[in-house]
Amino acid sequence: MKEGLKKALAERQKRHIIDANRVPAAVLVPLFYKDGEYYLLFTKRTDTVKNHRGQISFPGGACEAGDGAPVNTALRECAEEIGLGVGSVEVLGELDDVVTVTSHFVITPFVAFISSLEETRVEPTEVEETIEIPVSALLNCNCVSEEVNIDGQMTTSYSYDYQGKVIWGATARILNQFL
Repeated sequence: MKEGLKKALAERQKRHIIDANRVPAAVLVPLFYKDGEYYLLFTKRTDTVKNHRGQISFPGGACEAGDGAPVNTALRECAEEIGLGVGSVEVLGELDDVVTVTSHFVITPFVAFISSLEETRVEPTEVEETIEIPVSALLNCNCVSEEVNIDGQMTTSYSYDYQGKVIWGATARILNQFL
């Protein structure tokens, strides 16, 4: 699966969104193999963070001047939020940029294969918990979609419910691209 994803991501035409009214951000879509199955790793944000309180998301955040490139933002944020070191991460490629509705971010998502989760640790001021969901369960889960207006443009909004954990908003749009 890993090599197939890397090839597919390299061959696709990525959609970039340039919008001076939005804050550039990046996330890591962490994929890992456990017990004979591929999983995605999500975080549940605390109720005390500035943006997206209590939401299920991929590790990531706003780009900082010292990051240089969005992939560096995703890796830095992943290390800060869940302690995942760069040595455990193999970036496979990028998905299309996605915008958030209420917080005005434009997110660049990077799909990455994680070789080990042993060193992960949650930063308790930002992350309440990590959530591991099998890719097969997400492919077979009941996805709800609806058309919504974002900045005057109609787009499809998704939500995924896995064992009472609801993934929605920009994270669900990124997840839908991945799946």
